[in-house]
Amino acid sequence: MRPPEPTPPGGPADPPAGTGRPARADARRNREKLLAAARDAFTAADDTVALEAIARDAGVGIGTLYRHFPTRQALLEAVYVDEVEAMARAAADLAELPPWDALSQWLHQYVGFAATKRALNEALMETDPDSNVLLTCRTAIAGAGTALVERAQRAGVVRSDTTFMDVVRMVGAIAMVPTEDPEQTQRLLELALDGLRYHAHNS
Repeated sequence: MRPPEPTPPGGPADPPAGTGRPARADARRNREKLLAAARDAFTAADDTVALEAIARDAGVGIGTLYRHFPTRQALLEAVYVDEVEAMARAAADLAELPPWDALSQWLHQYVGFAATKRALNEALMETDPDSNVLLTCRTAIAGAGTALVERAQRAGVVRSDTTFMDVVRMVGAIAMVPTEDPEQTQRLLELALDGLRYHAHNS
């Protein structure tokens, strides 16, 4: 059972407003540290972790956490959005590569994202199943991935009888395979990618 959230304290947290650029930089660093600590906590199958523990792991006070994220829901959503935006940026950054290389590298990154996505998705479904964040993030990922798949298909390097949803479900399932050997996950992914890639039939 999730522990009750403490009442947000009213004391100071980040440097006070009006102190200039260093204050904004400090606030940005604190936000990034909180997101990293929350990501680690939530993806460790521990969505019941107390917010005080997340603040402590981030090296900030609980007041700083509440200044950035007034509720657990706000923190969950921020972590999820941060992960999705990173994947969308990765798709854009890889666009300069040849179509197959871009798709393959992005799917390798997606394996790591999938584990985080599942944990955060479950936590968000528990706290707010009607959250618009879930739909918005799914749309963003689908858009980024579909663009890479279709570009590879137009280049003739990915089989034409598949869709991004086929691919992402396959890769997501691989990410969830229980194993203590990270290299096994990579081998499974390479096998799946080999099946995805178009191979001209020998004449």
